[in-house]
Amino acid sequence: MSKPKLPIDLGFRMPAEWSQHEATWLVWPHNRKDWPAKLAPISWVYGEIIRKIVPGEMIRLVVQGKSAEAAARRTLERAGVKQDRVEYFRWPTDRAWIRDAGPIFVRREEPDPEVAVASFRFNAWARYGDFKRDDRLPERAQKALGYRGFRAKFEGRDIVLEGGSIDVNGRGSLLTTEECLLDQHTQVRNPALSKAGVEAVLRGYLGVTNVLWLSQGIAGDDTHGHVDDLCRFVNERTILLCREENPKDANYRPLAENHERLQGARLEDGSRPELVFMPMPEPLVFDGQRLPASYVNFYICNEAVLVPTFNDPNDRIALGILADLFTDRKVVGIHAVDLVWGLGTLHCLTQQQPKGI
Repeated sequence: MSKPKLPIDLGFRMPAEWSQHEATWLVWPHNRKDWPAKLAPISWVYGEIIRKIVPGEMIRLVVQGKSAEAAARRTLERAGVKQDRVEYFRWPTDRAWIRDAGPIFVRREEPDPEVAVASFRFNAWARYGDFKRDDRLPERAQKALGYRGFRAKFEGRDIVLEGGSIDVNGRGSLLTTEECLLDQHTQVRNPALSKAGVEAVLRGYLGVTNVLWLSQGIAGDDTHGHVDDLCRFVNERTILLCREENPKDANYRPLAENHERLQGARLEDGSRPELVFMPMPEPLVFDGQRLPASYVNFYICNEAVLVPTFNDPNDRIALGILADLFTDRKVVGIHAVDLVWGLGTLHCLTQQQPKGI
């Protein structure tokens, strides 16, 4: 019996985030444990996020049920969001972090243009116990859209992978960290899966031919090393990397090591990537906990780049850097001091659905 064909065998690849979207997926906030004592204002932050996205694409919004949908509709109407730009799905979830638990979309252009879903398991970052409802999100989305689905496996085992742990340039290169994908001691996603095995999975299901391995993530990140808090592609050849100027800060050495690695890195065609540096905001601490505040947790949608801001002097610098890099889109700051209390911001809460060819 022949093995089932993988997405790469059929011409599928994960597109870059800046490629055109059909829609953006979000989960309306509902879990009070994510934002202790702050859940009420978070819904208004969502209203602002969605208001900035809908001029360029649809919103596909997951809500917990009928009453949650009614509450979301009221908030969005008051925020000035047209309801014909929002499609609701009443699916129970554990949390709102759809970047990590939701579908990862892949696309092929030839011979028959098609968008499909690469479904990975989700285990709440190998840290929390409530994830079984979130784990169903990829399959639910795939069926609702009528897309083909590919369940990620390696040597017969289901594979855990979160969308925030990877970033792609759409040409075959992918950024990730060893701390997240290779850890076998602290927050273990895939026991005994080697580096070669991880790369085989990324190749087979996301069409990746070149993996750029960084070391570790930033302080305060409960995911144990997600790359979307420290380093992102902004075009096919340019990588934006966080840099900490204070030698006494916990992020100084890890970010310096990641810079060293990227200096020797090569893209899928053998060329060196261009590196641009992004400052870090001052450490943000709430209730004695360091929070993973980072400007590179931005989200690229069709008509805007939404950037978390933190009432920090570096807010303006970060917005200026991104405005120089994304000249075809508005760069919009979204106040994220409350949002990051949930240990994630804009990129963590969103997932792009690419437009078909």
